[in-house]
Amino acid sequence: MLKKLQTKHISLMVGAGLSAFLAGAMLSAPQVGRSVGQWLQKLMTSQVGQISDQERAKSVVLPLVLKSPQDRASKLESLAQGSSSLDRHRAGYLLASDLIDRKQGREALQLLQGLENDYPALAPYILLKQAQAQQILGEEGKASDLRQAVVRQYPQAPATGKALYIIGVKEYQDRAIAEFPSHPLTWEIARQRLRENPNQPELLLILARHAYEQPGIVGYLDRLMQQPDLKPEDWEILGRGYWLNRQFGKASTAYGKAPPTAKNLYRYARGLQISKEREKASAVYNQLVQGFPHTSEAGKALLQLAQMTKTSQEAIPYLDQVISKYPEKAGRGLVRKSQILTRLGDKKAAAKALQLLIDNHGSTEEAAQYRWKTAQEKAKAKDYEAAWKWAKPVTTNNPRSILAPRAGFWAGKWATKLGNQAEAKQIYEYVLSNFPHSYYAWRSAGILGLNVGNFNNVRQIKPEIVELQRPVPTAGSDTFKELYLLGQDRDAWLQWETEFRNTKDPTVAEEFTDGLIQLSHREHLKGISTIAKLEDREIPEEQAEYQALSQNIIYWQARYPFPYFQLIQSWSKKRNLNPLLVTALIRQESRFEPKIRSIAKATGLMQVLPSTADWIAEKEKLDKTPNLEDPEGNIMLGTWYLDHTHEQYDNNSLLAIASYNAGPGNVAKWLRRLPTEDIDEFVEEIPFNETKNYVRQVFGNYWNYLRLYNSEISRIVTQYSQKQPQLSSQASPNN
Repeated sequence: MLKKLQTKHISLMVGAGLSAFLAGAMLSAPQVGRSVGQWLQKLMTSQVGQISDQERAKSVVLPLVLKSPQDRASKLESLAQGSSSLDRHRAGYLLASDLIDRKQGREALQLLQGLENDYPALAPYILLKQAQAQQILGEEGKASDLRQAVVRQYPQAPATGKALYIIGVKEYQDRAIAEFPSHPLTWEIARQRLRENPNQPELLLILARHAYEQPGIVGYLDRLMQQPDLKPEDWEILGRGYWLNRQFGKASTAYGKAPPTAKNLYRYARGLQISKEREKASAVYNQLVQGFPHTSEAGKALLQLAQMTKTSQEAIPYLDQVISKYPEKAGRGLVRKSQILTRLGDKKAAAKALQLLIDNHGSTEEAAQYRWKTAQEKAKAKDYEAAWKWAKPVTTNNPRSILAPRAGFWAGKWATKLGNQAEAKQIYEYVLSNFPHSYYAWRSAGILGLNVGNFNNVRQIKPEIVELQRPVPTAGSDTFKELYLLGQDRDAWLQWETEFRNTKDPTVAEEFTDGLIQLSHREHLKGISTIAKLEDREIPEEQAEYQALSQNIIYWQARYPFPYFQLIQSWSKKRNLNPLLVTALIRQESRFEPKIRSIAKATGLMQVLPSTADWIAEKEKLDKTPNLEDPEGNIMLGTWYLDHTHEQYDNNSLLAIASYNAGPGNVAKWLRRLPTEDIDEFVEEIPFNETKNYVRQVFGNYWNYLRLYNSEISRIVTQYSQKQPQLSSQASPNN
C-alpha cells in the first residue's frame, strides 16, 4: 500500500530542476540530463534581472502562495517582520495584497511604505498597491499622485499601461493606445471608444492584432473587414484572427489579400476548400507549389490536391511528388497511394508502396500505424511471434508515436505468451523508462510488481501528495515571474500580455509560459491544450527544445494541473475514494472547466447529468439538487456516483470507470461477451471506442498524477530511467 495521506507534506520546488526532489525527477533516461539542465538553465536565466531562479528555489514565501489568505496570514506576518531579505519583501507584498482585498488600507500601507526601494522588481506595482490602499482610506489625491509617479518614473513598464488606464483622462488613454497596444487594459479603452464611434480602423487593428483570443473578437474582425483602405499586412492580421477563431471562409477571403507567403497561400486555399470552392482552392494550391516548392506548406498542398482529384488515378502523380520531394510527409503519401492502388485492384503495387514505407520511411507515424495494425492482425490470428516482431520496432523506430508505448507493452504480453519472460521483463522496463507518461507505463509497472496499484485496489490507495507550488515560468521578465509566483494572477496576466510580442511564432519557452498563464486564469482546457501542443513542434531545433523541457517535472505538472485540490481531497475522503483517481476522471471529463456542458447536457467538472443529479439528491434526501456549475456541488454529486459504480462492481475501478462513461447496462453485456481472463485484453476488446479510450485516458491520467505528485513513485520511476534499459536489437520484419 502506498503511504497514507499525512498532515505533513513533502515540499516540492518545481523550478527548473533546482531542489533535491526535482533533481531526482528528470523524467527520462539520464543521458539527456546534462543537456536538459544546460538548456533549461540558459532558458530560465536569459531574461532574469535581479532575482535568480536559485533564489526562488530557496524561498519560504512562495510555498505559501497556494494556501488561503487565512491559512498563510500568521506565517507572512512573521516573515514580513524579519531582517531585510528578498523573502521579507515578498511576504510584505503578499500580505499587503491580502489586506487590500479585505479593505484594510492602513495596515497594508504600513507594509508597503518604502518597499519599492527594497523590492525593485515590483517597484511600479508596489506604488499602485499603495494607491489602492490610499483610495480605500479615502485619500484620492494621494492615490492619484502615486499613479502619476508610476507614469513618470517607469514610463516603459507594463505597470504604466495599468496606471494610464486607471487615471482615465483622454490624454493618458491616447498614450496607452500609442505606447501599450498589447496591454489588455488598452483593449478595454479601444472597446469603449469603439462603442462611441465604431468607425476607427486603428483601434480595430489593435484588437485584431493583440486581442484575437478574447470573447467577441469576431464582431470586431467583421467590422475591420469592411474598412476600405486596409494594407496587405492588415489583411494578414485579419486572416490570422479569423483562422484562430475557426472562421475559415472569412479567413480565406482575408488571406487572399495578404502578402503571398507560403503559410498565407496555404490558409487561403484551405479556407476555399473548406468552403467547397474546389476549383479556386486547386488554383491557389498550385500557385503555392510553384512559388514556394521547398516549403512544408507545399507538401501539404500536394496532399490536398491529391485528395481533391476527381478520380483516384489522378491523385497518384501528386502523391509521387510528395513521396520524392517531401520526406517528412512521404509516409502519408505512401499510405494514400497504397489505399488507391488497392481500390484499383493492383495489390502487388500497393504492397510495394507499404514496403517502401517500412524500408525508407520507417520513422514516420504512418509506418508506426502500419506496423501496429499488422501486429494486431497477427495477434488476432494467434501468431504471437509475428505480432511481437511487428510491434517491437514501433517502440524504438517510432518513439514519438502515440502508439509506441502501446506497441511496446503488447510486445511484452506476446513475449510472455511465447514463454520468453526475460524478454517481456526487458520490454516492460523499457516502456516504463522511455514512456513514463503513458497508461502503458502504469500497466507495465504493475506487471513488474511495483507498488503503483491495479484495477482491483486503486480505490483504496490513499497516496501522500506533495505540497503544491507553482513552477518558475520559462520565459518573461523578472517582474512577470515574481508576480506569477506570488499568485498575483491579474497583474501577471497584464504584464505577460504586454511583454509577449512574439505571438505569431512563439518559442517553446514562450508558449509553455503562455499555457501557465492560461492555467492561472482558470482557463484549464485552453492551458492544457497549449502545453500539450508543444509536442507537435516539427522544426528540429524546436522539437529538441520541447524534448528538453519534457524531461523535467515542471512540464508534466503543468500538463496535469491540480486545481480544486482541497475540494477533491475533502470529498474523496468522505467517499473513501482515491483523490488522484477522482482528479484523473475530472481531467478527462471536463479539463477542470466548471461550467462546461456536453451535447447530452452533462454539466460541470465531473459531467453530471441533471437527471442523475436529481436522482442522487433524492437518494441522499437533500433539500434541493446542488448547482452543477458549482465546483463543490458537482464534486459532491460526481464522487457519490463514482462511489456507487465502485459498489456495483466490487470495487473494481476498471469496471467502475467504464460504467461511469458507458452505463452499467453496457458493462454487464461486455462482462458476458468479452474475455475476462486477461484484463488488458478485456480493455482492448471494449466495443465502444469512446469507452475504450476513456478507460485508458482516465487511468493514464491517474498514473501521471501519481508519478508527479507522490514522491515515492516519482523516485521509483526515476530509478528505472537511471537503469537505462535497452531492447535487444532486431531487424524490422518484412510482410
